[in-house]
Amino acid sequence: MTDLQDTDPGEASARAVTLIESLPWLKRFREQIVVVKYGGNAMVSEELQDAFAADIAYLRYVGVKPVVVHGGGPQISSMLDRLEIPSEFKGGYRVTSTEAISVVRMVLTGQINPQLVSKINAHGPVATGLSGEDAGLFGGRRRGVVIEGVEHDLGRVGDVVEVDPQPVLDQLAAGRIPVVSSIAPDLDHPGHSLNVNADAAASALAVALGAAKLVVLTDVPGLYADWPNRDSLVSHLTSTDLRAMMPRLESGMIPKMSACLEAVEGGVETAAIIDGRVPHSVLVEIFTSKGIGTEVVLG
Repeated sequence: MTDLQDTDPGEASARAVTLIESLPWLKRFREQIVVVKYGGNAMVSEELQDAFAADIAYLRYVGVKPVVVHGGGPQISSMLDRLEIPSEFKGGYRVTSTEAISVVRMVLTGQINPQLVSKINAHGPVATGLSGEDAGLFGGRRRGVVIEGVEHDLGRVGDVVEVDPQPVLDQLAAGRIPVVSSIAPDLDHPGHSLNVNADAAASALAVALGAAKLVVLTDVPGLYADWPNRDSLVSHLTSTDLRAMMPRLESGMIPKMSACLEAVEGGVETAAIIDGRVPHSVLVEIFTSKGIGTEVVLG
């Protein structure tokens, strides 16, 4: 217990004010499902990993039901390089060979997932690891990509076309935090796995769960209406506004904003992209009136 004689009264009062400011948001999100897509810089910095894990544990202990979906682009690239397996991108997607999909599975389900579960569980035994391949959680279909009017094959890359949320709901009912790796079984080729975009997988899962909010961590402060003009950061926009902006967006931002659009059009109340490079950005987004990053609502 803190010795009150060592606590500055002004500092203690300021802390209390901060806690009270979160009250409306605690009431709004208590017992609600919040899906958080974890990736980018937040995933490769040890300090940011620890801050993220603490945020997710905090949500659980104040009565929110967090669900984490993660990818692992930087770690997959690193492992492919180490194993001298060629890695190529087309239209923002990683071309995934039969050889590469084994590495993708190993990194996502065997390395990143248990590491994140362990970090969350440093705050109490609440997190559990799941793969999109577990218990029919995700079903995927292969996809290509069209570049300048020409269709290109991406190999073992797919979209999540089916979601059975029951495995996640079972974990939530048991008071656990599901941590889901973004890989899916290929519905058209039994026994095969697909590398699926984690932003899209998180969005599809949020819709299937009837989540109150989708939060996507990224490596920029939010959506810029006129990139690279840094004064054009958009803090709030409707799905109609976003759909009109989509053709003008930078290629790296398209999957993230598409995920937000699909989430709110699928019934999720709000979706936001936030800067994962800012420690505790998840808590700032959920528990303050200003939030952080760009929020999308239906309209």
